[in-house]
Amino acid sequence: MNKRELKSIIESLLFVWAEPIHIDEIMSIIEQDKKTTRELLNELMAESEHFRRGIIINQHDDYFQMSTRPDHDVYLKKLVKQSNRKISNSAMEVLAIIAYKQPVTRVEIDNIRGVKSYSSIDTLKAKGLIEEVGRLDSIGKPILYGTTIEFLSSFNLSSLKDLPEIKDIEKIESILESYDSENQ
Repeated sequence: MNKRELKSIIESLLFVWAEPIHIDEIMSIIEQDKKTTRELLNELMAESEHFRRGIIINQHDDYFQMSTRPDHDVYLKKLVKQSNRKISNSAMEVLAIIAYKQPVTRVEIDNIRGVKSYSSIDTLKAKGLIEEVGRLDSIGKPILYGTTIEFLSSFNLSSLKDLPEIKDIEKIESILESYDSENQ
């Protein structure tokens, strides 16, 4: 496999995973030695700087992660401000999973839903309904998500104990309708 293809694979891994990935894990997946893997990562980082790409690769010790260019934050915040719209059904599904199973990782959420949840998690974080509450002590140290005080306030709950039982669907639908009507 040529260098170009290997770099493309690494970019895909970092994009899809969205959390820091250890160089050893990347090395194992692309079936290259550590030196080659590090060279490929360094080239990708240099290219993103040279071409001033909006998406960059950050390095934290031996962990690598894709993110947006920090000097674009002012523009991204404008987009987030515009997104004070109603929460999508998929985001509401993710929020319910987090509320009932917290603390929970994105991978666990994805496994429950059967689809990726990146954008829903980003939306919920931007709205202040969920937050990072720690990291799981396992490979890659995935982020654990939980609900916020804003979540409790938005759904008129005193505590998580006030969440309706999952079998009580009518009450859940009533709470969701109440939230939607208040946030239109």
